[in-house]
Amino acid sequence: MIIAEGLSKRFDNFLAVDQVHLDVRAGQVLVLLGQNGAGKTTTVRMLTSILEPSGGRAWVAGFDVVQEAEKVRASVGVLTEHHGLYSRMNAKEYLEFFASLYGLNLRDVRPRIQSLLDRFGLGQVGKKRLGEYSKGMRQKLALVRAILHEPPVLLLDEPTSAMDPESARLVRDSIRDFRAAGRTILLCTHNLAEAEELADKVAIIHLGRIIMNDTLENVKQQMLGPVEYVAHLASSPDGWSSVLPQGIDLREKGERWLRFRVEDPDVQNPVLLRCLLDDRLPVVSFQKMSRSLEQAFLTAIGGGLEGGSGRDLE
Repeated sequence: MIIAEGLSKRFDNFLAVDQVHLDVRAGQVLVLLGQNGAGKTTTVRMLTSILEPSGGRAWVAGFDVVQEAEKVRASVGVLTEHHGLYSRMNAKEYLEFFASLYGLNLRDVRPRIQSLLDRFGLGQVGKKRLGEYSKGMRQKLALVRAILHEPPVLLLDEPTSAMDPESARLVRDSIRDFRAAGRTILLCTHNLAEAEELADKVAIIHLGRIIMNDTLENVKQQMLGPVEYVAHLASSPDGWSSVLPQGIDLREKGERWLRFRVEDPDVQNPVLLRCLLDDRLPVVSFQKMSRSLEQAFLTAIGGGLEGGSGRDLE
């Protein structure tokens, strides 16, 4: 549903996006991560046929972003950082205006407008002028506008920013529903806990270049190394020593715990547990140590993967 091959964008002598490659299938959520100025917004604008690429090609919903720009725009729902709300309109007027731009029949779409407003907690303020809306209410209305024409592809930039926790949870649940319905979603966010919760794949863009593009677990594995597990014990493991199978490494020993690095958990964890029990260690619990996407992201951008800066100033 989203394919980019060598997608690049230059503004005069500034290379903002450098040779981006993406492949996102129907029903997947790709989270695009990067620092401010890394090239996320420029990439999204090219994928929505707002900016013409300087190099490379891209297809969205099967349409070329340059040659079939109008079809691309009709096939995507976009939530941008700047919503473009018209403050003198109320929500229903605003959504009906965009429905007409999408070529939708107003008589048919009005029940859907009301349903979406109700779903996102805006049903009671549908006739209130948008200039009186809070930031969170504006964000939700902009999301309603993005999905109004039921597009197969959604490109969402910070969809839960400025929202209270309850509204943010509502939006995240809706993103899951969109994915379950087969929609493809490219999500840009600085909320790494949210990214970890929603992502099927993670792409990290740094200085205009994609430096990681893989599943969430593979990104963590590549950046943070093999998974580690901790065995909590009822008593001290002092004096315990055992020859561990290949691929299992005792990393640290505590007062009542042991920490192991395991290369292939599905195969080696049962062996490790059997070893501990055979040695009569009083194992109370055995669990995977938490590793966050934030740790992996900071390691990736700090390590400067793939060497090149992705920028040249002539």
